[in-house]
Amino acid sequence: MYKIQSAKLMKEVMGNYFLGMKDTSKKIAWCTSVGPAELLRSFGFEVHFPENHGALLGATRTAGDLIPESAKLGYSNDICSYLTADIGSYLKNETPLREHYGLNGAPKPDIIVYNTNQCREVQDWFTYFAKELNCPIFGITPPRHLDEITQEAIDDVATQFKNMIPLCEEVSGIKFDLGRFAETLKLSKEATDLWKKVLWTASASPAPLSFFDATIHMGPIVVLRGTQIAKDYYTILLKELEQNVANKIGFLEKESCRLYWDGMPIWGKLRSLSDLFIQNNAAVVASTYCNSWVFDAFDENHPFESSAKAYTEIFINRSEEAKQRLLSDLVRLFRIDGVIFHDAKTCANNSNSRFGMPQRITETLGIPTLVIEGDLCDLRFYSEGQSITKIETFIEQIEQAKVAC
Repeated sequence: MYKIQSAKLMKEVMGNYFLGMKDTSKKIAWCTSVGPAELLRSFGFEVHFPENHGALLGATRTAGDLIPESAKLGYSNDICSYLTADIGSYLKNETPLREHYGLNGAPKPDIIVYNTNQCREVQDWFTYFAKELNCPIFGITPPRHLDEITQEAIDDVATQFKNMIPLCEEVSGIKFDLGRFAETLKLSKEATDLWKKVLWTASASPAPLSFFDATIHMGPIVVLRGTQIAKDYYTILLKELEQNVANKIGFLEKESCRLYWDGMPIWGKLRSLSDLFIQNNAAVVASTYCNSWVFDAFDENHPFESSAKAYTEIFINRSEEAKQRLLSDLVRLFRIDGVIFHDAKTCANNSNSRFGMPQRITETLGIPTLVIEGDLCDLRFYSEGQSITKIETFIEQIEQAKVAC
């Protein structure tokens, strides 16, 4: 059975990250997952990512018991289930962090920072906790749904980053140091370059990394950007995967087809979906989601401007036309035979099947697409039997079409 040996190290790295939150001598910043973590780390903050906690609630299937708690406060069941699960976790005082790491909950923040490059919900989510915990908060609001990233947009976001500095200085007690920020961004750039190479190993056949593997191994690039730890981990992982490519070792010995997963993972069904595709010899080798932490624009020589560009040009923040161009390029690069669009019912921002994208991809690239309905955390929106039937039929149709050719 194929195993990525670095997974053991990854679990250790992530465990140490969570256990480090017990150190009460360090200041804690909460940050959105695609937010200015490097700037916060340059002030010495340990950084907690509530979206990461939301994914953990989904993966451990505890979200379903917690979401109803936030509904009592008026949070609708069709808004981000990361938000509703995380607030529900706080209200019910239940978290898998307690069982796995001995933490009674998320670490109490000294400062909260969000970036609405992903969605509006993070503003409401983080503002709730700022009021509840009497914590200072700072929001970055870039222009949204961009076709091209203009200098005007970069300057706007860079200015907002700079406007964070006085609050960070006040809370941390540390004076801003441009050199320290640049060095942190340099480490982040090196780690994200390695992460991109890790993902790109799946362009080989047989692929040494599946989409489902990548959702697990992306942990350090999400929560440890700007640290030597993340860089070291991806150096080790990349070496292993490149060796597997050289030895023609993959998670499938024979790939009947190669698929692309667009949208969010269904966290509570990662294992069963991974097994389903493997049983059908279908290799899910690329995704929109995992590529969200590839930041080509980072440049330590221009830390503010490059950070602003990197965090504004992410896929989720682009126009339909830009998304189609980016998706088409990846389909070609990874030699994709079909695209599966996950329509996550509580995440409209990262569901790309609602405005004709699947039809346009089929029309322009000549490959089939499939839409499955589900959610990142709320499994009430996911019909397992129906999804299995749709996926197996989709794979069979691709295989038959390849044979006919």
